Amino acid sequence: MSLLRRAEEGRGEGAVPLAALLSLIALLLTPVASAAERVVPQSRAEVQASFAPLVRQAAPAVVNVYTRKVVRQARSPLFDDPFFRRFFGEEFGQGIPRERVQNSLGSGVVVDAGGLIVTNNHVIKDSDEITVALNDRREFPAEIVLADSRTDIAVLKIDTAGERLPVLELGDSDAVEVGDLVLAIGNPFNVGQTVTSGIVSALARTRIGISDLGFFIQTDAAINPGNSGGALITMDGRLIGVNTAIYSRGGGSNGIGFAIPSNMLRAVLSAARGGGQLVRPWLGLSGQTVTAEVAQSLGLGRPTGVLVNAVHPKGAAAKAGIGAGDLVLQVDGHEVLDPQGINFRVATRGIGGTAQFLLRRSGRDRTVSVPLAPPPEDPPRDTTELTGQHPFAGATVANLSPALAEELGIDSVLQGVIVLKIAGGSVAQRLRLRPGDIIDQVNGTEIRRVDGLSRLLRQKPGEWRLAIRRGDQIYNLQLRG
Repeated sequence: MSLLRRAEEGRGEGAVPLAALLSLIALLLTPVASAAERVVPQSRAEVQASFAPLVRQAAPAVVNVYTRKVVRQARSPLFDDPFFRRFFGEEFGQGIPRERVQNSLGSGVVVDAGGLIVTNNHVIKDSDEITVALNDRREFPAEIVLADSRTDIAVLKIDTAGERLPVLELGDSDAVEVGDLVLAIGNPFNVGQTVTSGIVSALARTRIGISDLGFFIQTDAAINPGNSGGALITMDGRLIGVNTAIYSRGGGSNGIGFAIPSNMLRAVLSAARGGGQLVRPWLGLSGQTVTAEVAQSLGLGRPTGVLVNAVHPKGAAAKAGIGAGDLVLQVDGHEVLDPQGINFRVATRGIGGTAQFLLRRSGRDRTVSVPLAPPPEDPPRDTTELTGQHPFAGATVANLSPALAEELGIDSVLQGVIVLKIAGGSVAQRLRLRPGDIIDQVNGTEIRRVDGLSRLLRQKPGEWRLAIRRGDQIYNLQLRG
């Protein structure tokens, strides 16, 4: 009302007519809809737009993977105690089973019409029987062609008696961008094949802790238990990832799922088709992520690249002229932000040829060619079980070579003698030695080879002074002989 009063009081020469002003106010108060919001669908195709044609094409190539494992249960010693048998009879505890069958469920993707299927390694790990159920509900026993814990990928084979199966073609995971639409297909909670949609939320996720060579595509497409090993596909129907894990506080989907990129999958498949031996290129390089503080000390405008800490003298990095203090910025034109990024780029290339590393040294950039060669078994591992009267009795040790380090998934720059196994009830177990420990020194002598360690242990000093490397820590022990 106050606005109307002011309009009426303002009438006079040059004043706006009341009717015109009221029309203007009504226009301003009317919600404005864009032309796009007002457009009515012009065709039946626009009304029925959906993912259905894409799902019809892709779903037959996504399978269910069932595993069966016989688990031996520990039997309580009370069942064999004469005291309890005296009061409860000789049949005491006889009816309690010592074995049980453990079943698990996952998903898989047919990638070869001849019956080659990919899934997650954790889906089939330690299983006694594996069954693959196709989209049409037929079931086949499966055998493991290759299982790789470092990438969490396993390749299975089923015998279809010559029948060709529908497959999903691998896409280029490097071509995927954040914001791309994707579909996830699998069998969550064993409810049956399920399709969910979402977008690519992030790329190159490495600090997930799922696998050693983790470099994941992140998506908000709903992924739940049972989806592991299932397909993540793009809108052109290509496989760009194998769903492998979720971030969840309660076990269900919170909109943060992770998939192994198809380019890593391609490298594992190549090894499976070549006989099942997966050998990755070895750089002989260790480095660290560049933080904001490190970037400032290096005079960088932003944190980027991997700072080289050490190189193995016999490694490919050393042969290419890479040294400690160099900053690795790119591998084959792809920016790297952490050591896992370098490992992923090299692992997807396979053995043979070279990789192009963009380095920065003393403020100047240069490109070097790094040969992609397998890790050498140098020195030979010389696996030995240690016996006798000394602190390492009961430990099985070996010479740590680049090849053995790659097998164990540890830093391949490390050298020396590593503990592989500890016998139960042994002296080494009582000293709390663990597999993975590296024997650094014995009585002040640096340990480089198993034979040198064996010679030292044959001596009988009055005391033992040991230095054990465990991860990034050195533990010193002093024991009486």
